[in-house]
Amino acid sequence: MPFDKPAPDIQKIRSAWDKWEKGEEQPGRTLAALKTAGLDSVLRELAESGWKPSA
Repeated sequence: MPFDKPAPDIQKIRSAWDKWEKGEEQPGRTLAALKTAGLDSVLRELAESGWKPSA
């Protein structure tokens, strides 16, 4: 039975980032949370769409 990767969760990504910025979470735990929330998929989709930062 193959594993279906869940869709990215922007709220979880933002929450993990906010906790890290506040110093509430260690870098390793933050990276794990970002990975399980689907940050890699979000970044890949942005890159494929040609997105460029506005600032």
